[in-house]
Amino acid sequence: MITPAVSQWLASWPVPFTLEMAVERIVAARKATEEREALAFVVERRSDGALLGWIGISCDAANNRRGVLGYWLGEEHHGHGYMREAAPAVVETAFEKLNLQVIEAGAQPENVASFTVLRACGMIVAGERMVFASARDRDELCLFYEIARSAS
Repeated sequence: MITPAVSQWLASWPVPFTLEMAVERIVAARKATEEREALAFVVERRSDGALLGWIGISCDAANNRRGVLGYWLGEEHHGHGYMREAAPAVVETAFEKLNLQVIEAGAQPENVASFTVLRACGMIVAGERMVFASARDRDELCLFYEIARSAS
């Protein structure tokens, strides 16, 4: 499901993405979830349970009250609103389960679809910075959005 059209927007999901790489990611995600350092979920279509993609929030290594949202959908599932539905639910859950105060996410300036998802989560623009994209072995400019935990 990680095709070049998907990977181009992802900092750490390269093409080719092998079965071994997938197993490593799943093992790491399970361990981080058990240690309350992250939440990771597959995204499934409600009607038939088809695997559509992945979404997760991990605690920032420097500040465990701050989370980082990441996600992807298989190319054929883009533009159907799946992530606009999934992401806000995961953000809400992460505030509670990981006891976060702020959640952020970044995307390249050309990734308009991701900005739609981030705004659906209630996130606002927080600035821009360079991010090392291991999938392409280079630094890339990303625009970051964030949301603070509500006081209620």
